[in-house]
Amino acid sequence: MKNKSGFILENTLVEQEFEAKVAEEKHLGLMIKKRVKKYGRNKIAVRHKLYGQWESFTWQEFGDMIDDCAAALIKLGVKEEEFVGIFSPNCVFWAVADFACFNIRAASVPIYATNSAAELKYIVDHAEIRVLFVCTEEQYRKAMSIKNNSPSLEYIIVFDRRVAIDKNDNILYFDDFLKLGKAPELKTEMEKRLNKVDSGDLASIIYTSGTTGTPKGVMLTHRNWFAMFLQNHIDFTGVKPGYRIYVDEDAVNLAFLPLSHVFERAWTYNIFCGGGQIDYCHDTKALEEFLQESKPHYMSSVPRLWEKIYAKVMHDLDSASPLKQKLFSWSIKTGKDYHYKLKEGKTPFTLKLKYRLADKIVLGKIRAVFGGRPKVYNVGGAPFSGEIGEFFFAAGVYLFQGYGLTECFPICVSTPENNEFGTCGPVVPLIDVRISEEGEIQAKGPAMTSGYYKDPEKTKEIFTEDGWLRTGDIGDINDNGFLVITDRLKDLFKTSGGKYIAPQHIETLLIEDYYIEQAVAIGDNRKFVSALIVPAFEPLKEYAKSQGIEFKNNEELVQNPRIIEFYQKRIDELTKDLGQVEKIKKFTLMPREFTQENGEITPTLKIRRKVINEKYRSIIDNMYKDD
Repeated sequence: MKNKSGFILENTLVEQEFEAKVAEEKHLGLMIKKRVKKYGRNKIAVRHKLYGQWESFTWQEFGDMIDDCAAALIKLGVKEEEFVGIFSPNCVFWAVADFACFNIRAASVPIYATNSAAELKYIVDHAEIRVLFVCTEEQYRKAMSIKNNSPSLEYIIVFDRRVAIDKNDNILYFDDFLKLGKAPELKTEMEKRLNKVDSGDLASIIYTSGTTGTPKGVMLTHRNWFAMFLQNHIDFTGVKPGYRIYVDEDAVNLAFLPLSHVFERAWTYNIFCGGGQIDYCHDTKALEEFLQESKPHYMSSVPRLWEKIYAKVMHDLDSASPLKQKLFSWSIKTGKDYHYKLKEGKTPFTLKLKYRLADKIVLGKIRAVFGGRPKVYNVGGAPFSGEIGEFFFAAGVYLFQGYGLTECFPICVSTPENNEFGTCGPVVPLIDVRISEEGEIQAKGPAMTSGYYKDPEKTKEIFTEDGWLRTGDIGDINDNGFLVITDRLKDLFKTSGGKYIAPQHIETLLIEDYYIEQAVAIGDNRKFVSALIVPAFEPLKEYAKSQGIEFKNNEELVQNPRIIEFYQKRIDELTKDLGQVEKIKKFTLMPREFTQENGEITPTLKIRRKVINEKYRSIIDNMYKDD
């Protein structure tokens, strides 16, 4: 083993500070209650626009809803340590249901709002969920389709009052459900349970979306969650300076990623802990609108969002006048110089003057796309281009990559003071990391799960004999202490010539292109690397029309020889710096996107490679038939 440690936990100042903070907060439910008491009716805690207009809730209103919801769950017979499901897009009520579980010593089970009825049924049955919160018509109908065939499901609570629900005593609108919790005796029982909760109690089970096999239920305690974000509220100066992303009481965070994901959930807990405000985005297709209205200081995001924006900017720049292109390039360079000097604390007066001009003509317009006041937008979930990160950095949009997994989050975090583009940042104070002989990243620390619910065999597989978590990711820590990830261990494939290939690296290069939406590199036991390419059809159709290329549908468009040649040139340019064995020798343009509904991608947009390889075997074989 090659040990590239963050911190060994035993008897360190880091561990002592963390344990003291855990003892102070005790559990997530109590953490929120303390903030409710502190801010009361004087400050907005949460907002959403589920009904088309922003609804704001003060801390007191938020806390009252949580208490009513907790008491109502007791009314429905929810026991201590029972699991309660939340099948909904992001909204205030999602958070209310989550914290209500903690108040009664139950555990929440988030379910991706985009999951199929079959995926929903698996989780409901596996966790033996009796009470399920849903939101939209889509989630309600899926829940109803499994209700009679589920041995455990009894109650369905509907957040959105516009959904037409069946007449049934066990199906309630959220508004009516909260009224059940008004009885004083229920509140008394709630307080009794609230005071029994311990940091070691199970707080949640998150079912991984999984690129292979059935979902696995990751068990997370209150202490696990605290280890994910409390370090952000501890001053480790002198121990590991530059770790914290400071969140103050005036902070506004836009919850854009699904709350079902550990990344978004841990970050929102962090915002709550700091007393900030959370605006919930329930419709990711309307993100631009949410950004303009929320004007968030903080947001968690995935690389695909920034890749698309960057590709659009670069594409538009290609058609700009030479003067505009020159001004744009000068502004970006000036922005980089300025922000690097700002990081060092040495900003020359002349550079400040140049930056003001660059900001006026270019950089400020880029920030305006995101509401105009970004502080830190965390990025994770997939490989992220250092070039794209540095581009936005020049405009004052700090996109800092981190790394972690549901089983142990976060492992690394980049911060304004401690960042290197193209890496995942330094190991966080509470985590220790080592690299195995095979190059696998292995981790240990208090954020680490104890295992998978009802699955001792899978639990055994993810831990080494000496108790380290196997991440399944290949990487190393560079000389500056920053983690660099190469690929997923299980995604690496070997060509028939014996060369190992990291497909994610190739795919990341491809999807940075304006005309490419999705890409899957192929080549396991094949003579060379090929790819399935899903075009970005909207811009492609515009290009085709501008070139006088006629087509009736997507199938006809992707089979056109001129379109294939167009993509060949782009792919060759995008992959020119790859090694010869990594270059894409052949590709096929696909007529439609890979989707979750068809089982081809996960709810977190990861490719299910086994499904793709099996489903499109004939297309893949055709690329190799003459070789």
